[in-house]
Amino acid sequence: MRYFYGFDMTYLLMILPCIIISLICQVRVSSAFSKYSKIGNSRRITGAQAAEWVLRQNGVTGVRIERVAGKLSDHFDPRSNVIRLSESVYDVASIAAVGVAAHEAGHAVQHAQGYFPNKVRSAVLPVANIGSKFGWILIMLGLIFAFKIGTVLLYIGIILYSAAVLFTICTLPVEFNASSRALKTIRETELLSGEEYKGAKSVLTAAAMTYVASALTSVMQLLRLLLIARRRS
Repeated sequence: MRYFYGFDMTYLLMILPCIIISLICQVRVSSAFSKYSKIGNSRRITGAQAAEWVLRQNGVTGVRIERVAGKLSDHFDPRSNVIRLSESVYDVASIAAVGVAAHEAGHAVQHAQGYFPNKVRSAVLPVANIGSKFGWILIMLGLIFAFKIGTVLLYIGIILYSAAVLFTICTLPVEFNASSRALKTIRETELLSGEEYKGAKSVLTAAAMTYVASALTSVMQLLRLLLIARRRS
């Protein structure tokens, strides 16, 4: 009973605050996108055109731009070299659409130019997938089994989960750099200016904070598991 009481307290003190922060960040990005998706940009540039513009300004060719279903489902697929933009971005001439599309084009530019943190994240991804799938299984088994076998399983699970945590940390510079590239191109080429530029920046800043919250949650979860393992030992 003392062990499970401690388990719950670590969750309340370390994980619950991170979940609350993550929810706040999600609300902020949804609010910012909703606000600026209702405001058209003065140049009447759609999301697809904005993505193409950023690619061209950075000398990147051979990247397809496609429409994808869903809300805020925009992403760049490096395997097929395709930028996929959601219905609320692809052919919409709003401030939010330009910001989001330019951000995804920033990822395509990273890929084309061999951005080093992006390579590191890609290298970590296969191990992170294994860690996220099997790490928690071993952790739960480690908590169930007693004596040394349980402790061994617990630590192996934590090591695997650490790869997933590393991936979330590696994601931070990649996401921030993609936004930085996008905003730099938008500003220098005057794709958006004045309040329109500030609006696009607000959307991308809010989105970036969701990745910070995710990384913080993952790190705190890892620390929590290490505390449980140490107490178990």
